[in-house]
Amino acid sequence: MELTQQIRKEVSKAILTVYNKTIPEDELQVNETKAEFDGQYTLVTFSLAKTIGGRPDEIAEKIGQCLTDQSPQITDYNVIKGFLNLSLADGDCIRFLKEAFKSASYGQAPSVEEKIMVEYSSPNTNKPLHFGHLRNNFLGYAVSEIWKAYGRKVVKANLVNDRGIHICKSMLAWKEYANGETPESSGIKGDHLVGKYYVKFNSVYKEQIKDLVDGGMETKVAEREAAIFKEAQEMLRQWEAGDEETVALWKKMNAWVYAGFDKTYERLGIDFDRVYYESEVYLSGKEKVQQGLKDGIFFQKEDNSIWVDLESDGMDQKILLRSDGTSVYMTQDIGTAELKYADEKMDRSVYVVGDEQNYHFKVLKLVMQKMGRAYADGMYHLSYGMVELPSGKMKSREGTVVDADDMIDEMLQIAEEQTNALGKVDGYSAEELEKLYNTIGLGALKFYLLRVDPKKKMIFNPEESIDFHGFTGPFVQYTHARLCSILRKSDTDLSQNQEEEALHLDEKEMIVKLEKFPKVIEEAALNFSPSIICNYAFNLAKAMNSFLSAHSILQAESEAKKVLRLQLAQFTANTLSKSLELLGIDAPERM
Repeated sequence: MELTQQIRKEVSKAILTVYNKTIPEDELQVNETKAEFDGQYTLVTFSLAKTIGGRPDEIAEKIGQCLTDQSPQITDYNVIKGFLNLSLADGDCIRFLKEAFKSASYGQAPSVEEKIMVEYSSPNTNKPLHFGHLRNNFLGYAVSEIWKAYGRKVVKANLVNDRGIHICKSMLAWKEYANGETPESSGIKGDHLVGKYYVKFNSVYKEQIKDLVDGGMETKVAEREAAIFKEAQEMLRQWEAGDEETVALWKKMNAWVYAGFDKTYERLGIDFDRVYYESEVYLSGKEKVQQGLKDGIFFQKEDNSIWVDLESDGMDQKILLRSDGTSVYMTQDIGTAELKYADEKMDRSVYVVGDEQNYHFKVLKLVMQKMGRAYADGMYHLSYGMVELPSGKMKSREGTVVDADDMIDEMLQIAEEQTNALGKVDGYSAEELEKLYNTIGLGALKFYLLRVDPKKKMIFNPEESIDFHGFTGPFVQYTHARLCSILRKSDTDLSQNQEEEALHLDEKEMIVKLEKFPKVIEEAALNFSPSIICNYAFNLAKAMNSFLSAHSILQAESEAKKVLRLQLAQFTANTLSKSLELLGIDAPERM
C-alpha cells in the first residue's frame, strides 16, 4: 500500500473516532509537506470544516492528537493555519522502499476499460515537418504515453492533410518550374523538395498580385484574380473530378513527402497506430453534411452552400460545404470523426492542435452533438500555444520556417559541442558518441518543449535547452546516469534483509518524493499536461543531487545504511527513467 493511501486510511479512522463521521478516503486531500515545515505529509482540513463543523485549525489539532495516540504510522504532528502536517514512522517508509525499489514499472496504474484516441502531428503534404510541428508531435506522443501509464488503452492517430488548395499550389509550381526535378536527381529529401515549390508558388503569386495592384486593381480582388491562384483552384477541381494526370502528379509528389516524413518521425522517435488521410474522408464528410441537410440540422443558402446555425449557442453561422460543392476543413473533420469512431469506438477523442483553432474545434464538437453523435461529448481539443525562436515567428509560405530536420541537426551539434567541452567522452567509441549526442540533443529538445504548460506560448532557445545544470532534459539524464554509475560500482545484494535503522530526514524526504509518482502521472493525464512530469522529474533529480552532495552511498556509515541508500538510488533511477520514457526521452546509463 502506498504511503499516502495509508495516511488517508488512518485519517479516515481518526475522523470516525473523534467525530463519529465517515469520510471516504479518496475525498481526503493529502499533499507532500512544504519544505519549511516539519513532517512529510499534510492533510488539508478546510473542506472538512463544512462536513464536520468547526474551525479548520481545531479540526486539525483533534485529528492530529488522535493519530499520534492511536496510529503507529504517525509519530508527530503540527498544525499551521488549518494544515495538519504529519510525521511518518521510519518503519513504514523503509518497508515501502524495500518493496517499491525493485519495480521498474512503479507508477503504472491498473488497466481501466477506457479507450482514448490521441490525434497529433497532422502534417500537410505540401512541405516538410517544421519546427512548429515539434511541440505538437511531442505533446501528442507524451500525452499518449502518460495515459497508457494511467491504465488506459491508447490509440495514436495521425490525420494527414493530403488534399486541398495548398497541396495544389506545390503541385502547380513543380509542374510549371521544376523541369522534372526529383528527390533522386536533386539529392533533396522528398518533403523538402515539395516544400521548395510551395515557397516558389507564393513567390510567383506575390509578384502577380503586385502587378495587378500596380495596374489599378484592389489588393483583395487581385488576390482572387492572380492567374497562378486561379490555376491552382482549377487544379483542385480537376483533382476532385478524378482527372488522371492531376491525380498521378498528386500521388507522385505525396509519395516523396511520405518518404521524407517517415525519416523525420523515425529520428524523432514518434509513431502512430492509425494514419488517416483527408483524401479518404472528405467525401464521407460531404455525405454526412448532405444527410444533415435532409434531416433539417443544417440549412442551404441561395448559392447552394450548406451551413449550420450556431447563433443559439452563442456563436455564429458556419459554412460546411461551399456553393461549388467543394469541402472545407469542417467537412472533412466531420467525416474523420465518424470514421475514427467506427474504427475504434473510443471513449475520448483528443485533438492536439494549436490554439489558433480553438473556435474550429468548439464548432466541430457542437456540430457532432447536433448530429446526435453520443461520442461527441468525449471530444477534447488539447489546445497549445505556439513556439517561437528568439528571432521571432516563422512563415512557411515565405521560406523563413525552420525545418524539423534542420533543428534536429542543430541540437545534435550543440550536444556534441557541450559534451566535448565538459571533457567526459573518454572511452566512448565513435558509434557510442553518436548515440550519446542523439540522446542528449533530442532529450534536450523534447524536454524544453514539454516543460512549459501546453496552454502557454513559449520561446525555444536551443543553447539554453542543453544546460547540464538547469531545468533541462540533460540535467535529468545526467542524474540518471550518475545513479547508474553508483549502482554499477556496488556488488551489494539489495534484496538482503538488514536491521532497520533510523532514517535520516533527507532519506525520508526522498522516499516521500518517490512515493508521489503515481499521483503525478494521474495529474498529468487528467490535465493533458506533460509539463507536470517534467517538473516532477527535474525536482526529483535536483533533490537526489542534493542528497548525494550531503550523504555517501557506497561509503555509508553501516552496511544496513548502504543497502538502504542503494535501494533509494535504484528507486530514483527507475523513476527518472520512467519519467523520461513518458516524455519520449531516452535515459542513458553513461554520460
